[in-house]
Amino acid sequence: MNFKVKKGKGVRGEITIPGDKSISHRSIMCASLAEGKSKIYGFLEGEDCLATKIAFQDMGIKFETNNDEIVVYGSGLYGLKEPKKEINLGNSGTSIRLLSGILSAQKFSSTLIGDESLSSRPMNRIIEPLSLMGANIKSQNSGRPPLEIGKSDMLNSINYDLPIASAQVKSCILFASLYSEGKTIVREKQTTRNHTEIMFKQFGVPLSIRDTDGGRDIEMYSPSNLKSTEIDIPGDFSSAAFFILAALIIPNSNLTIKNVGMNETRTALLNAFQEMGAEIDIINKTGNFEPRADLKVKFSKLKGINLDTKFVPNLIDELPAFFVAAAMSSGSTAVRNAEELRHKESDRLEAMGDVLRSLGVDFNMYHDGMDINGLDNNNELNTYKGGIIESYGDHRIAMSSAIACSLFDQESLVLNTDNVNTSFPTFLEIADQVGLNISLEEHS
Repeated sequence: MNFKVKKGKGVRGEITIPGDKSISHRSIMCASLAEGKSKIYGFLEGEDCLATKIAFQDMGIKFETNNDEIVVYGSGLYGLKEPKKEINLGNSGTSIRLLSGILSAQKFSSTLIGDESLSSRPMNRIIEPLSLMGANIKSQNSGRPPLEIGKSDMLNSINYDLPIASAQVKSCILFASLYSEGKTIVREKQTTRNHTEIMFKQFGVPLSIRDTDGGRDIEMYSPSNLKSTEIDIPGDFSSAAFFILAALIIPNSNLTIKNVGMNETRTALLNAFQEMGAEIDIINKTGNFEPRADLKVKFSKLKGINLDTKFVPNLIDELPAFFVAAAMSSGSTAVRNAEELRHKESDRLEAMGDVLRSLGVDFNMYHDGMDINGLDNNNELNTYKGGIIESYGDHRIAMSSAIACSLFDQESLVLNTDNVNTSFPTFLEIADQVGLNISLEEHS
């Protein structure tokens, strides 16, 4: 599919964003390993999260779905059954990396595969620590999927310094540590999203978190069991980011986004936008484990900034939207320390460079970021244009591009947008609801 984009009106009204993708993955994993019946509310029915759910179904876990509720009949830590075939995780990097930690401790072998995009993504970052724990895991594709995981009797605990800021690598180790002997310590220099730690606490897993001068340490022992519970998943902040962007850059916008996840390891984009002059009010904040709030966003005259590198790990998924905001701001914006963008569903630095070039935006590319020279001080769009945009099959590139093209009189085409269904299957429906003009055009 392609997106056909025409100029949108100011985005207005109230919307609710589907459930958080990261939390949805982890809720299925923990509930499947818990003893007894757990209930999940607000699960994201996107292709990535469904891949995780189907993987556990293939290992004997039973699910019941009633409207917005999923009942999971957990098998306990050692109750998974050997899958009868390869586990296909589609496009989901979270699924393959976190599931590798769990499967490395099972008494059966398994093979994890994915689509063309996932098969190009680096897995040595999890193979190394899992191998240090005694796992029998290997790749026949130069450190990329498929992953072959042999059976194991017991894993060893590990003290591991994360070489890169990656919540997926950290979470992979923590899931493997559910099965290890002794105390595992994972040290991160930069705080990454902490949904796994929060989820573990909800399921009764003993772990402690200690802030250090250079970051923080996560310490845990393997539990005797995970206790069943109920999980209420807030709206996905990364998905809300596209409509926050739309409200900020499209004139006459005044939008309220309800029940958005406000985990402090996810919301650095709000800090960046507010530094740029964005008018965003955070109201009705609630939540014991995963906080949530309503966001009121109005059209704002944005200005360029030098993005603080400490924010980058916690807005890495939102950087495509941030790059669009920078292009629509007065002055210049600098982003560094974002080389991890090159290892996502696409090389997002190069992909966004192509998008900005297609729109007529002036920028300079670096190995770990870019400088974007935005609008003049009057925030005039005269030098920009719509056109044909290649999204490289990357959902975040596609949605960021569609929002950008909603500013222009010229009709635009965003190509290869099928993968939007991996994270935000109702994107077009909500876009239409708020006044944008984005529709599907099937490939000929």
